[in-house]
Amino acid sequence: MISNATAEAPVKSGHPKGLGVLFTTEMWERFNFYGMRALLTLFLAKALLLGEQQASIIYGGFLGLSYLTPMLGGYISDKYLGNRNCILLGGLTMAAGQFLLFGSASIFGSNLDLAKTIMWLALLVIIFGNGFFKPNISSMVGQLYPENEKSKLDSAFTIFYMGINVGALLGQTICPLLGDVETTTVVNGVEKTVRDLTAFKWGFFAAGVAMLIGTITFFFLKNKYVVTPQGAAIGGKPRADLRQDGDAVQAKFTSKAVAILVGLLIVFYFIFQYLSWDSVSMPMTGSGIGGYFSALLTSPIKTYVYPFIYASGVSLAIFILTDKSLTKVETQRIYVLYIVAFFVIFFWAAFEQAGSSLTFIADNQTDTRILGWRMPPSMVQNFNGFFVIIFALPFSALWLWLQKRNMEPISTAKQAIGLALIALGYLIIALQVKDLGTQGKIGVIWLILLYLLHTWGELCLSPIGLSLVAKLAPKRFASLLMGVWFLGNAAGYALTGTLGALLPPTGDKYAAAAEKGIDLRAILDKTGQATAEQMAFLSDKKIPTTYPTFAGFTIHNLFEFFMVFVILCGVASVVLYAITPILKRMMNGVR
Repeated sequence: MISNATAEAPVKSGHPKGLGVLFTTEMWERFNFYGMRALLTLFLAKALLLGEQQASIIYGGFLGLSYLTPMLGGYISDKYLGNRNCILLGGLTMAAGQFLLFGSASIFGSNLDLAKTIMWLALLVIIFGNGFFKPNISSMVGQLYPENEKSKLDSAFTIFYMGINVGALLGQTICPLLGDVETTTVVNGVEKTVRDLTAFKWGFFAAGVAMLIGTITFFFLKNKYVVTPQGAAIGGKPRADLRQDGDAVQAKFTSKAVAILVGLLIVFYFIFQYLSWDSVSMPMTGSGIGGYFSALLTSPIKTYVYPFIYASGVSLAIFILTDKSLTKVETQRIYVLYIVAFFVIFFWAAFEQAGSSLTFIADNQTDTRILGWRMPPSMVQNFNGFFVIIFALPFSALWLWLQKRNMEPISTAKQAIGLALIALGYLIIALQVKDLGTQGKIGVIWLILLYLLHTWGELCLSPIGLSLVAKLAPKRFASLLMGVWFLGNAAGYALTGTLGALLPPTGDKYAAAAEKGIDLRAILDKTGQATAEQMAFLSDKKIPTTYPTFAGFTIHNLFEFFMVFVILCGVASVVLYAITPILKRMMNGVR
């Protein structure tokens, strides 16, 4: 734990070596997570035959729960195990989940139902592993710096965030190269290039190995480098002593507060379930327990899991505020975190389409050739990590340069800028697909430009948000409030699944229907009617026969689909920027 003398230590130049250890550990963990993410929706849709809509919904639910469980991991860390033990537990658990995915991808050809069952188990294991790992390693970055060096946190988290994206870049490069490969086959006497579905397993295997490397690295280096300036270990088991600033190291909640939390969770769960309930029904895909769970869990992910994620956020927010030791200043700062976390929902709902609808666009309606080489569609999203590596340090330097001249925007203004950049990226891609038609393809350069703008937006919002939590959170709630921050991500990811499932039929769907003499456009526009045989074919191939709708509006084409994100993020950006002066006062001196 951090000693009282820490706050009195002289200010040192540079960053502590412990940041390098956390950087490396997080890098390998992100290799694991993003490498798997690059392949997941394609694996679900193509190998497990779940279709793009179901894959998007599962993807959103998986990501949402992955960032919901940090609440549990943060609480267990603050109350019982401490940061270090939770990081080790989470790392080993996630590695096990990746190897389970490897098993699923190894047997789907011979036993599809068992492969689906193992897939569900694998995702559940990864979800809980991430919950233990994620809030604790981020929280430890803030603990490396004594009170008189907190001004370095924006820079530190930007460097830490670069580690995240080095890992993401490596994972999204190596895993697709191993797992998203093409093979040449002969169909009706014609040589044809198709995706080798059996290769997915090697991408998941590489992700599991990466997680083991990160966990082992942390285990052997934590005692030497992840320490205070005086050499005391940080992130150990919590104690009930007090820091010099009066913050209890261990949070305390009464049984009454816990009962209130459970009651609130139940009430808000049913409220959000009512608001999100729809008539979507998914056909059972396959027989046996695997097919049953695929049918049972896909639509209920929207109607049961998503409301649980939203309800958990609201309930936890109120739960923390029941702590009677909170001062007025602490309470106001926590309110700022809640408000910002709400706006973060829209950012991640749009940003995380990279692993969902944008991957399907890259696969179906994008010419991914670069200098004659056809990039695997799942690899296109790695431009995000590539651009972060290039721009993370310049952005860090920019904030310091502006700070020295008293020109640096406060954290909430930076986040509003980030949302605006996300909206701009989608506006550019929307204009490119406006007149594309059903068979046209956009150049990969436009997706690269989108990822460039989204990267700039990410650098304005995400690392600054982590820093804001570290600066505003009372120390006794450090990990739990970091969990609240990731809960904003969770809600955004849940919305990712909902919005990703709005993707209208892409060119490959029209082409597949046309090969069978089916006029898909006429069926969608209700100017033609399909026969029972044609409907069976469309259902089997997971080709929609109706346009998706959102908030009462019908999404007819890709232009309208992308404009949804332009409007959501654009409006959120304007509102957040407008209320920034109010939030600044509530932050009570923190920038």
